[in-house]
Amino acid sequence: MADELTVDIWSDLVCPWCAIGLAQFVKAVDSLKGEVDVSIRFMPFELNPDMPAEGHNQVDLLARAYNKTPADVLEMRRTVEATGDDVGFPLSWQGEGEEPVLMVWNTHKAHMLLRWALTVAEPEAQLRLKQAFMRAYFQQRREISSSDVLLDIAEGEGFERDAAAAALADEALSAAIHHDEQMARQNNINSVPTFVVAGKYILQGAAKREEYSAALVKLASMEAMA
Repeated sequence: MADELTVDIWSDLVCPWCAIGLAQFVKAVDSLKGEVDVSIRFMPFELNPDMPAEGHNQVDLLARAYNKTPADVLEMRRTVEATGDDVGFPLSWQGEGEEPVLMVWNTHKAHMLLRWALTVAEPEAQLRLKQAFMRAYFQQRREISSSDVLLDIAEGEGFERDAAAAALADEALSAAIHHDEQMARQNNINSVPTFVVAGKYILQGAAKREEYSAALVKLASMEAMA
């Protein structure tokens, strides 16, 4: 019988390193099936919780945040996009025609749907929805702060649209997201991606598949001996 681990992944949809880390982590999990069975759950972390509905141009936002020129930011982004290509999750525009501006959107509603998805479906379905949101943002440049866009994506992943819309209107669900984020800060989760294994072991940052695999095997062994 395989060892079993539950991993809570704290991440945000507009974080490129979260997408890169997830791609590598999923490969590690797949490579360990039969040896260590991992159940993934996604937890909310908003990098820009005060982002207005109209969003903000990513280049301008990062240039001001890091005191860089727009050209510097674009060079940094292309480097990150190359890493995404290397791990098999493109972060660059995949559509036809001229590349649209990459915006930073408010992700609170997306986190609401991800939390709801875990209550009505298996963790694998939540994973598929998370990956679909990330593809929509990075590859398709869709407005993932829009309820209609989020509902279109959720419906495309097999979720019932009316039920998803009801989840987005649920104030208690919104409050639960804020509560989870406050809990993260209280537990010193201040950067993403952060992987919390078995509720007590922390892996931080985007790592290589082999590094995730080795860590999961070690932690599964430690849990089996506990």
